[in-house]
Amino acid sequence: MDDVSLQVLEGEIFGLIGPNGAGKTTTMECVQGHRVPDQGTISVLGLDPRRDAGALRQRIGVQHQEAQLQKRIKVWEAVDLWGALYSRVTEADALLARLGLEGKRNAWFMTLSGGQKQRLFIALALIHEPEVVFLDELTTGLDPQARHAIWGLVTGIRERGTTVFLTTHLMEEAERLCDRVAIIEHGRIIEVGTPDALVRKHCPQRAVVFTSDDVNLAERMHRLGAIERGEGREATHTIRGEGDDFVTEVIHHIAGEGLRVRDFRTVIPTLEDVFLKLTGHGIRD
Repeated sequence: MDDVSLQVLEGEIFGLIGPNGAGKTTTMECVQGHRVPDQGTISVLGLDPRRDAGALRQRIGVQHQEAQLQKRIKVWEAVDLWGALYSRVTEADALLARLGLEGKRNAWFMTLSGGQKQRLFIALALIHEPEVVFLDELTTGLDPQARHAIWGLVTGIRERGTTVFLTTHLMEEAERLCDRVAIIEHGRIIEVGTPDALVRKHCPQRAVVFTSDDVNLAERMHRLGAIERGEGREATHTIRGEGDDFVTEVIHHIAGEGLRVRDFRTVIPTLEDVFLKLTGHGIRD
């Protein structure tokens, strides 16, 4: 790690994003008090994670991993076991119902699907109604349906007043969930901000892609900039530009020229485009 500095605000979903091996889990372990940092200071809810470990444990929730649960432990037994670790707990059956696990209350852990296991991990992290919950690569390996279900649950956690600090290497996940993100690479924080602000700052260009067979199209659209002609039998064209009014300008110009257009679409940069630009490579496995 190299001088990692960040601040998570009360009531937000904050994402630490980056490729595998970038330092996300190490950072989270330091914040939780499970790893001693080489230098610097850490404060969570005004407490030192190492010096005040006992007090902090009562106020934060940590996503637990599959290896920490016995295969034949039942869902209700796992929740009851974790609840015994805390001085104050929420009503277990209500929590399981909120997470869609009421029908699996008596099921063995080994029989749960991947999405159900992750929902159980969330239940274990929330059993004592923590002020901050830590989620580490929560949806890695899940199918799209299960992933979207987990996203809804995480949003619900924030709506109930709990601060969420999560790590992920899935840019779509960070963009959908996080109020702010920090991009970490090789143990360094290289950028912090809201997903929208980072896209506007680093990838302001957008594109309009449309299909048209009209002749002299490039000449008639030259005022908007260079037009790229796609390959293939379809006469597909791309115009690139910047600014909030760019797409509107293209639409007005096409209408003014009376062009016959089909398959019109816009291409807007994403948080993954920002990541690729800042790090110079794709997401590592």
